[in-house]
Amino acid sequence: MLNPSRLALIAGSFLASVVPLTAAQQPQPTAPAPAAQTPPANVPFVPASTPEQEQLRFVPAKRYGGQVHLLPATLETTQWGWFNNAQPPVLHVNSGDTIVFETMMHSHNQVVPGATIEQIKKLRTDFPGRGPHTLTGPVYIEGAEPGDVLKVRINRIVPRAYGTNFNVPGMFGQFPGKFPEGQVKYFYLDLERKIAEFAPGIEIPLAPFPGILGVARAEPGQYSSVPPGRYGGNLDIRDMTEGAALYVPVFVTGALLWTGDSHAAQGNGEINLTALETAYKEMNVTVEVLKGTKLEWPRIETKNSWITVGIDRDLNKALEILKTETTAFLMEQRKIGKDQAEKLMLASWDCRVSQVVDVNKGLHCFSAKNPRERRKVEALPEQENRTYLVTVARDADLNKAMDDAAWAMIELLQKEKSLSRLDAYGLASMVMDCRLAAPLGPQKAVHCLLPKSTWVASR
Repeated sequence: MLNPSRLALIAGSFLASVVPLTAAQQPQPTAPAPAAQTPPANVPFVPASTPEQEQLRFVPAKRYGGQVHLLPATLETTQWGWFNNAQPPVLHVNSGDTIVFETMMHSHNQVVPGATIEQIKKLRTDFPGRGPHTLTGPVYIEGAEPGDVLKVRINRIVPRAYGTNFNVPGMFGQFPGKFPEGQVKYFYLDLERKIAEFAPGIEIPLAPFPGILGVARAEPGQYSSVPPGRYGGNLDIRDMTEGAALYVPVFVTGALLWTGDSHAAQGNGEINLTALETAYKEMNVTVEVLKGTKLEWPRIETKNSWITVGIDRDLNKALEILKTETTAFLMEQRKIGKDQAEKLMLASWDCRVSQVVDVNKGLHCFSAKNPRERRKVEALPEQENRTYLVTVARDADLNKAMDDAAWAMIELLQKEKSLSRLDAYGLASMVMDCRLAAPLGPQKAVHCLLPKSTWVASR
């Protein structure tokens, strides 16, 4: 039996996750502790294998293997907007164990139905530098050491029944200067039909994935949850869904695994800063420490593909990292030389814009999982077709090409679909698929596609 205090903690977490708070009821945010005072005094250290933790463990599960650990999202097991590799772990697990994470909405559950865009903006302006994300963790994985690789397999995701998308006025996103006005919209997530209704006749397919999944970085001190990096973090790669696995370099003893920024759906680009943001009743993962495996950057394994990444403040530099990472992967996988790997990469080029709004911008490429196969890639459309609305832009500067292609889609949605500016921005952020043409010359091309099936009448 759980002791009364632990039972109350879990019950309180459950109630907080399902009962929207009115503005008057919402807890007042507190300023984050300065770096010199971290880790926060109100987050207790949880040593490995306490009696309470043992009571939270199930018997070994045939489906997943190892022990199964429950980690509810409470004020004691989460951080708001900051990573810190000195943060005391809230759970210790072994390699091969399964963790059932619960997550919160942004800003310690303050961005829930009833919160206004003015309140959401205040949560950002009152605490500059702090990310909006609520992070569950960190989890200490026994045996993980710097130089290892941590594999995190996503077994199951169960979102809450609602989500949100918002544009903070005049701040953040791909086009803050063009959107001085703000908006927040809340959506019912129809988990049975796997859709959210954006507006009458417009439906967003649900494909839940963690926007943030990562480990502690090597550098000490407090840092924002917004920028992704070699440690993973805010990757915002929408293909990291159930069944996928993240492989991420380990930089500190125990790895220190966090997750948050839970998404129900997202476009490739995430241009207004937010996806279809939600929280998870369950994010079920199995962790494994891989010894003797070296990685410079995270990689993702899906059912049919491997995904390599390139991340930098400048998309042009991110592209160079992406090409280097993809070439290195193909050399390892196919046992071929660099020249042959580069030719294969360009011949089978299938690459997307992960996001352009998290300080460090992200690109990712797909490669065939079977080393004996070449991924079949269709030519990117240059104009609207039966399946997609299409906008294309070319420029020697990849940042400008992405800006131009995304802005053209926003204008197209206003003109052809009669959406308001803010609705066009939000819908594109949740649904648009921006793809990168193979870099065969000085000009770089971005093709942004938006499925016509988003409009129910066109199906």
